[in-house]
Amino acid sequence: RGLDHRGYVHPTKCLYQYDNFLHLKSCSNFMENMAKVCSRLIFQSAICLFFAQAIIAKPNFNNSFVCSDKGDYTSNSTYKANLNHLLYTLTSNTEIDYGFYNSSYGRDPDKVYAIGLCRGDVKPDECRSCLYNNTILLPRYCPNQKEAMKQDEYCILRYSFRNILGIMEDHPVFIQKNIHDQSGNLGTYNQFLRTLLDGLSNQAAAGGSLRKFAEANSTGMNSKTQYALVQCTPDLSQTDCSDCLLSAFGQIHLCCNGKQGAVIFTPSCNFRYEQYPFFGPVADIAQPSTNTSGPVADIAPPSTNTSAAKGNDGNKSQTVIIVGSIIAFVVVVVLIIISCIYLRVRKPREKPESKLINWFIVMEV
Repeated sequence: RGLDHRGYVHPTKCLYQYDNFLHLKSCSNFMENMAKVCSRLIFQSAICLFFAQAIIAKPNFNNSFVCSDKGDYTSNSTYKANLNHLLYTLTSNTEIDYGFYNSSYGRDPDKVYAIGLCRGDVKPDECRSCLYNNTILLPRYCPNQKEAMKQDEYCILRYSFRNILGIMEDHPVFIQKNIHDQSGNLGTYNQFLRTLLDGLSNQAAAGGSLRKFAEANSTGMNSKTQYALVQCTPDLSQTDCSDCLLSAFGQIHLCCNGKQGAVIFTPSCNFRYEQYPFFGPVADIAQPSTNTSGPVADIAPPSTNTSAAKGNDGNKSQTVIIVGSIIAFVVVVVLIIISCIYLRVRKPREKPESKLINWFIVMEV
């Protein structure tokens, strides 16, 4: 094979076989390079998805604490001992399933008062866990301060040397804002958002002595859905709850005007709004036993033009983000693989002619 009638190697056959060899080698190199490119693309896609998830991740509450300068205590004082006892026992009452704990311990002038409030969609076990973590962290953040407050996504803890139960306080204010700006007409958006928040404020303020909480979503301009929740400590009167939220809403134009979302905490009330789901259904309240003070709270459903966000618990937003990221990652990987296969099939059909031409040019030189 490849010999002419004189027994010599036919140059055309040789060139053809050599070209096939080069072509196979070229294909091998091509696939090797494509594998490297695909690996880089997959890695870069993973990095992009990581940062994309980080951008829409939950607010950071690591530094969300307030240490008051209204008084100090020493490490071996009676106040310190009373504080330790109160924080240790604050969430020990497992009959409380409505997310509000308040207690006091000791005698004046070393008496300590504490309030623990969980978000209305947080389950009892998660509520107690959140508050327990804050009872550990807050004295570390604010060592020797008689009054302090720690906010978390799902709960808030306060303690003080003075009676804080039933007293509305709208300062200090803790604020975090979404980094993304709202698209469209700002005036229209502000009016839409305020209407949503005012409706939730009325609903929460009308709640009972166990819970003053409301959540809803509503579709507004550009067919975008806005999710929001508001909450007061249930020891407040209806008027005090409304006033506290009204004051908190006033912070929006100072810090977060035109932003897609924000979370604002005060000692007595808080609210949050976003353009993605971040809450679950309102947690159930069991019928209180006869030794539990306070009537069963009336939790009004969202208004007819809004609907509660679906979900199993308070971590719904994180689940949505993670699942969305995984799906996006899979789609990107599949597209990359399809592109690699397409290029692998397509390239050999285009290359032989150019390789053959290059070979003949070399031979002629």
